Amino acid sequence: MEGAVTAPPGLRKRSVSLAGHATSLALEPEFWAALEAMAAARGTSLAALIGRIDHGRGPRPLASACRVAALEFAQRA
Repeated sequence: MEGAVTAPPGLRKRSVSLAGHATSLALEPEFWAALEAMAAARGTSLAALIGRIDHGRGPRPLASACRVAALEFAQRA
């Protein structure tokens, strides 16, 4: 993660480098918290986790794929 940038109200936007390309991702704070917990549980960084989600997301938008991954993680907890 490279840092937070301005996002619409209710969303927290972060910059991330995926496959060498900078992109930004805007999610609700609760989803960021779930992704951070997921990364910690897997012993990896948040950036690496998002990279894995990106790699396996298919045609789904990255933000949606991250929300689904966070939801699935929370349901298993």
